[in-house]
Amino acid sequence: MYKLGIDVGGTNTDAVLINERLEVVADIKHPTTPDVYDGILCAIREVLAASGVERKEIAQAMLGTTQCTNAIVERKDLAKVALVRIGAPATTGIPPMVDWPEDIQAVVEDYVILRGGSEFDGKDISPLDTEAAKDFFTRMRGRVQSVAISCVFSYIRNDHEVQIAQLCKEIMGDDVHVSVSSEIGSMGLIERENATIMNAALYKVAERFTEGFAKSLADEGITNAEIYLAQNDGTLMTMEYARKYPIRTIACGPTNSIRGASYLSKQKNAVVIDVGGTTTDLGVIQNEFPRESSVAATIGGIRTNFRMPDIISIGLGGGSIVRRQPDGRVTVGPDSVGYKITSEALVFGGSTVTATDVAVKLGLADIGDSSLVADLDQQLAEAALARIKEMVEDCIDSLKISNADVDVILVGGGSIVLPKELAGTSHIYNPPHFGCANAIGSAISKVSGNYEQLIDYNQIPREQALEQAKADAIQLAIAAGAIAETVEIIEVEDVPLAYCVGNTSRVRIKAAGDLA
Repeated sequence: MYKLGIDVGGTNTDAVLINERLEVVADIKHPTTPDVYDGILCAIREVLAASGVERKEIAQAMLGTTQCTNAIVERKDLAKVALVRIGAPATTGIPPMVDWPEDIQAVVEDYVILRGGSEFDGKDISPLDTEAAKDFFTRMRGRVQSVAISCVFSYIRNDHEVQIAQLCKEIMGDDVHVSVSSEIGSMGLIERENATIMNAALYKVAERFTEGFAKSLADEGITNAEIYLAQNDGTLMTMEYARKYPIRTIACGPTNSIRGASYLSKQKNAVVIDVGGTTTDLGVIQNEFPRESSVAATIGGIRTNFRMPDIISIGLGGGSIVRRQPDGRVTVGPDSVGYKITSEALVFGGSTVTATDVAVKLGLADIGDSSLVADLDQQLAEAALARIKEMVEDCIDSLKISNADVDVILVGGGSIVLPKELAGTSHIYNPPHFGCANAIGSAISKVSGNYEQLIDYNQIPREQALEQAKADAIQLAIAAGAIAETVEIIEVEDVPLAYCVGNTSRVRIKAAGDLA
């Protein structure tokens, strides 16, 4: 039995085959093509050829993709959305999408703010106005196929959201895609609403990449494999779950690399530096999983509050262009030759000085034809390396929570451009198969269950409440496809909320286990 892991990046599509002992059998890189699925097909064929594995022996296939991120950033392929906000008259002061960039506001066809919702203590603001909801859904029928529903303080009470979602299905039909904010975001009406709108707008993108991946596998004769998609907490989800919550694939690439780096280096806590062809992503491993960000995430200019990894991205990669500026400074990136590196970099016979050329010139890497950089200015190369070192060290300092030195794991094909010593580090790991850590991370990932709720410890004792929350998180992981005996509690967060009534805390529990 083999696992096939694929990660689609901006420069390369990586593929890896892993056996039942979680050993890497074969790994390859293939340039990402304008048509993503051509690149996936080629990567599958190449890794199968390299391994000699029979197609029928592949039991699981995992995909990490940037399709949803790209759709938001590039404003492409987004579906029209009808938005329902519940909470009038309390929430009418700030209209939906108040701080969105103008070029993406048109994703919402129309919206309505209904009477209803609750206060922070769970008491009704006003009775739910179902008649206004019926009128709105009747007007939207045939105009949109996706609806976003948000409600003030729905993380405390979501019954009004659920009721409106059911009403939407009754009027607009079962085929309509409904996104409910209490299932997507956390505290903060505007940020949670923004995330819900984005999730609703991505449903067509999700359908395309899930169906496309399944078709790619079928076209290659891989018909026995269960299919999973990587999500941005370092775990996997089914195709059905991905279609329902496509926003959770955003930033799955860096989390795959973090998981892969942890597995390859056998380190449970470290800073991971993933260098690609165009960008470098830095994140933190905590107990083998990516550390989550504690601040609102901005995606394509839109503030959201759904879970996101704590990642720093900079414009540095193997294809980053090196220039000497008129004032004498040497810059590296942020622009890159990307997937054209094999034709444009000096070491491959091109005419553009890249970070890879600098690494070859200074003896950090042996790639391409080193004689082609013999005439590259030594001072330029040394200044470029110093700039690369400075950029990475600044990011490491930003991720650290103390002044103590940290372990660092270098992964990604572009990591050959980094120096072997970095300030603020205690040990630098460069594990085998580092170039395909992202695909390996998707192949070895587990499935998880995430529990989040506000609990009043005056109503239920704290220890009892936490034990029940852990049990619920474990059951969620099992329901998602985890083997019951392998599920472990990965993270526990218990944050008191001073503004809520009683002795209320926000409890978040994460459990994860191996795929069944």
